[in-house]
Amino acid sequence: MTSPVRLALLGCGTVGSEVVRLLHEQSADLAARVGAPLELAGIAVRRLGRDRGDLPVDPALLTTDALGLIKRDDVDVVVEVVGGIEPARGWLVEALRAGKSVVTANKALLAEDGGALHDAAAEGGGDLYYEAAVAGAIPLLRPLRESLHGDRINRVTGIVNGTTNFILSAMDATGAGFAEALDEATELGYAEADPTADVEGFDAAAKAAILASLAFHTRVGAADVHREGITEVTAADVASAKAMGCTIKLLCIAARGVDAAGRETVNVRVHPAMIPLTHPLASVGDAFNAVFVEAEAAGQLMFYGRGAGGAPTASAVLGDVVAVARNRLAGVRAASESAYADLPVRPMGEALTRYHVSLDVADRPGVLAAVAGVFARHDVSIATVRQGSAAGTTGRGADAELVIVTHVAPDAALAATVGELRGLDIVRSVTSVLRVEGGL
Repeated sequence: MTSPVRLALLGCGTVGSEVVRLLHEQSADLAARVGAPLELAGIAVRRLGRDRGDLPVDPALLTTDALGLIKRDDVDVVVEVVGGIEPARGWLVEALRAGKSVVTANKALLAEDGGALHDAAAEGGGDLYYEAAVAGAIPLLRPLRESLHGDRINRVTGIVNGTTNFILSAMDATGAGFAEALDEATELGYAEADPTADVEGFDAAAKAAILASLAFHTRVGAADVHREGITEVTAADVASAKAMGCTIKLLCIAARGVDAAGRETVNVRVHPAMIPLTHPLASVGDAFNAVFVEAEAAGQLMFYGRGAGGAPTASAVLGDVVAVARNRLAGVRAASESAYADLPVRPMGEALTRYHVSLDVADRPGVLAAVAGVFARHDVSIATVRQGSAAGTTGRGADAELVIVTHVAPDAALAATVGELRGLDIVRSVTSVLRVEGGL
């Protein structure tokens, strides 16, 4: 055994405490895998006096001076599980520029300013690893940037937020509305007291940016991702999806495409969508995550597992720690960022999608023709139409329900179609608009 590899841990909350526990419980195995012991040089926390239960840590290791800990000469690797943009960005840039390797689970920072971290890593010569930033314990990012590096990835579709997947799964299983399912998720600990980042799609959008950057060798930031949450998904939407042999999932989608000028581009989006029950992602329930990768040579690949939680995330963190520690002992560093393609990001309006549109309309002759004419004016082809009595109405002269599923068209054309429909006097209301993915 050589001299220990010394770690500075920033954060000792849900994930950080699990990192400490695993370092303690698996110390002999980890040392054998690395070729040297892994030792904690210090742990930066917000409050020194907090009760940490039976956490196996020497109180003398705790400090509130994160930057001072990072700058210590005896620190080799900085592990950051605090989250947020600042002060984490300043800490990690300081560490990387000093030549220290960094392991982080900070998806928000990577999506907001991952370029600054990669630039600092290149300047200092250390490693930047972040497997735990997307999909928890699922080995996903390293396969994208290493195992599939010799292939061309065309599309990545994923369920990458456990809270929203639990909510939508509960709505599908019980017929509950969004508010009821969110309450259940909160009671079971799947949803935070403030669930905005999850239910409005911010968390998934950050992960989508990271996945797209790796898959397409292009720097993609959170601002490049079209984002919609699940708060508008209703029990009626879920029932309509079931009637079509579908389910609703919050999907992150990153795909190659070609713009009007024939240039290769990428489109990255997060939104709820209907997918057929035959799609591999349809059976992903509860708070699990799954990512479906489509590559030219490898074909279709599926990554599945627990995407959140202290222990699963800590598992991914320690996997990265072992990798960077071995690199340091060998005097090498991992491959640097691959952003050579630098593909432009295609606006959402140019993305090719399909729509499921539910309308309450006047039940009289000519209505269907008038509605179909709106779709035709925007060059949107209709795939299927289902007609019935609107909820709470019966008989001729009352309202009727039209459910229309389109063929593929530019999202802007579909949005314009819905906009014109809302203005027709024969359309009482547009009750639901959902995108459809997965080849119905």
